[in-house]
Amino acid sequence: MFSRRSLLALFAVLAAPGIAAAAEQAFDAKTFAAAQAAGKSIVVHVYAPWCPTCRAQEPILRKLESDPKFSNVAAFRVDFDGQKDAVRALRATQQSTIIVFKGVKEIGRSVGETDPGSIGALVDKAL
Repeated sequence: MFSRRSLLALFAVLAAPGIAAAAEQAFDAKTFAAAQAAGKSIVVHVYAPWCPTCRAQEPILRKLESDPKFSNVAAFRVDFDGQKDAVRALRATQQSTIIVFKGVKEIGRSVGETDPGSIGALVDKAL
């Protein structure tokens, strides 16, 4: 059995900024714009490390990113607290927002969704 202190320490490490899925990269406006200009499929996760919904979404997105059918999808993480310019540009009013693009066109978005099937269906729209 884990102590409360050890569980809190584990959650702090898992939720720390900079710890992201291998396929997911920190949002950079130039890289994002280049992916859009190339017509790539893009998934953007607006994330806050203190957000339990964001943390629930993360393993779902990781699993999807590891699926070979999504191998050509660019995945970005926007820090809700630290990247306010990007948050405004994406018109994301809340953390736990997932936005899907096909090139420059937004295909869909969800806020606060934690159902794997619903998130999978959203990401499928990018293909």
